[in-house]
Amino acid sequence: MTGTGDEPFIAAVKPLVDAMGGEILPPDEAGPEDVVLSWGGADVVAVRLPQLADSLDHILAAMERRKGQPLADLDRKAKQEVVRILEARGAFSVRHGVETVASALGVSRFTVYNYINSQEEKRVKRRKTQAGGDQK
Repeated sequence: MTGTGDEPFIAAVKPLVDAMGGEILPPDEAGPEDVVLSWGGADVVAVRLPQLADSLDHILAAMERRKGQPLADLDRKAKQEVVRILEARGAFSVRHGVETVASALGVSRFTVYNYINSQEEKRVKRRKTQAGGDQK
């Protein structure tokens, strides 16, 4: 990192990098896939982004910390909410994403798919209602 004036900038981006499961590096150690952040015309820090599969594990661990208990111990409604959040964040586009989430929640893949489908059915119903499609 370039100098003592950089610490506030690094402190400002650190929570975001941590939330993503990334790693902060000196800019001169950046590889071609890393993101170099500049401030005041100088390269200050490089961010190494995690692999997508590692991100899912990091997101699950963060959700567990936020809930204050293992995800498998949550009630059904809370597990459905976790699946909704993960779906919105693209968790199920990761290879074996459904299996990873099912394991973390202590449910079967079938149950996770049911939660996903239930959310989609609610969205469709809500759109129809908003468009006046459910009027009788």
